[in-house]
Amino acid sequence: MSIWELLLAFVVVLLMLVALLANVLVLMCFLYSADIRKQVPGLFILNLTFCNLLMAVSSMPLTLAGIIYKSQPAGDPVCHAVGFLETFLTTNSMLSMAALSMDRWIAVVFPLSYHSKMRYRDAALILSYTWLHSASFPTVAASLSWLGFHHLYASCTLYNKRPEDRTQFVIFTGVFHALSFLLSLVVLCFTYLKVLKVARFHCKRIDVITMQTLVLLVDIHPSVRERCLEEQRRRRQRATKKISTFIGTFILCFAPYVITRLVELSSVVHISSHWGIISKCLAYSKAVSDPFVYSLLRHQYKKTWKDILNKILKRSSINSSALAGESHSRNPPQLNE
Repeated sequence: MSIWELLLAFVVVLLMLVALLANVLVLMCFLYSADIRKQVPGLFILNLTFCNLLMAVSSMPLTLAGIIYKSQPAGDPVCHAVGFLETFLTTNSMLSMAALSMDRWIAVVFPLSYHSKMRYRDAALILSYTWLHSASFPTVAASLSWLGFHHLYASCTLYNKRPEDRTQFVIFTGVFHALSFLLSLVVLCFTYLKVLKVARFHCKRIDVITMQTLVLLVDIHPSVRERCLEEQRRRRQRATKKISTFIGTFILCFAPYVITRLVELSSVVHISSHWGIISKCLAYSKAVSDPFVYSLLRHQYKKTWKDILNKILKRSSINSSALAGESHSRNPPQLNE
């Protein structure tokens, strides 16, 4: 193996381990906290978490084996099954992010009617659509034998081995990425830009009230005034940073891989196998970033996993104290004569 292949293998191992750890932590928070389970967005996050976990235990290990052995790491039935699952999970993840953005849009733009517009039943219907949508493309690909090991990406994925099916496969791939990546990106941009518009409007209202208060409070200390103005600036930047993170990570992780898949179909531009694997690793990195972007960095999840950690540490402390007490009772101290 060359140094590049060793480096790429290390990256895949790192992505796999971090994705497993982070998504398992999100799952633990969901199971531990009743408040998180009551929230409708929790269903979308749970679906996204399961997609990321399955990606980490199915597609990533085979890609790692493909990089190491430079050939198909398993038999055709296993590779076809993993290719089907990879296509399904990738599409499902994209649509789950779009569903989360729709939920935020309704919550921010229509706050008074949110609970009537987005109920558990509505979330279940949206998830049902994402599953049907996600399963349709790999089902068609499997029926036409368009799943297999692709050396360019060292993974089991969409792949056409028959030259006579090239035109049909090009059309299929274009429609697939248009109705998965492009559709999700359009929904993300539309909903989050609407959310940003409302957030900026509210920030302007708060800024006006703050400035009026500072003008009225003539004797206010300069340090307090400066802290108020600093909080103003942070408030204006907070919504922009969050929305930029949501859209930016989606584009950064998925766009290189999707563009590479489309450019590959032209058969004019030569694509390096190293770049193909790098673009695949960027797509895998979404399974790593999602737990932090959508869950673990939020206050509610932070509090939950800290409570879980404290409970584990407290239980281990109680057990160690009990063992120490039992040992002390069995071996009482003896007085020196």
